[in-house]
Amino acid sequence: MAKSIPTKDTEFNERQEVITVKTKANITAWHINEPWYSSELTPAKSEWEKAWADYQDPGQRTRVITFTKREKRKAYEKLLRILVQMLESNPEVTDDDRRAMGIVIRDTTRTPVKPPKTYPAYSIDTSLIRCLIILFWDLGSKSKAKPRGIHGAEIRWVILDHPPMSVDELVHSSFDTRSPFELMFDESERGKSVYFCLRWENTRGEKGPWSEIVMAIIP
Repeated sequence: MAKSIPTKDTEFNERQEVITVKTKANITAWHINEPWYSSELTPAKSEWEKAWADYQDPGQRTRVITFTKREKRKAYEKLLRILVQMLESNPEVTDDDRRAMGIVIRDTTRTPVKPPKTYPAYSIDTSLIRCLIILFWDLGSKSKAKPRGIHGAEIRWVILDHPPMSVDELVHSSFDTRSPFELMFDESERGKSVYFCLRWENTRGEKGPWSEIVMAIIP
């Protein structure tokens, strides 16, 4: 994934130079806070560049020089990220300007979230006593990740001595944003039958269809 501020020191040094040179040339047109730029960002830039220059000679590279390089980058990068955030949201800066500086252009168009059409597939782990562990994922998917736009799964369940005729009989409801979901029981409930079904809920609160109802024995 492209980054406005690279991870590697060499690329970081090249990118920061491009960003600051172009910003300084347009500091008035882009309405950048000049006192902040001059009194905070510029000194941090100078200290980074000195530390980076000292680091270039492997024969003279000590632990102190390496530590200093790392700390000066950390301090400078914090301020550089603030500048990049300004440039990302500044209406005076065009997308062509951002491309020239290597700043990633963010997609501001939100993808519509659709109501769920599938339901969770799930398995029940009974390896722990008095506990049922429900692992859930999207039906028909090889991935264990939630579908796009899904907030989590609603779990309906009930202890019964006979199979329920409808979801309405599953009177207990829980919600989980991440698999697995753990349901704990009392010692007196061990050996009883619990009936489950699940459905997805998206980030807008819209709910999908219920899964089939399955049964598990409380271990």
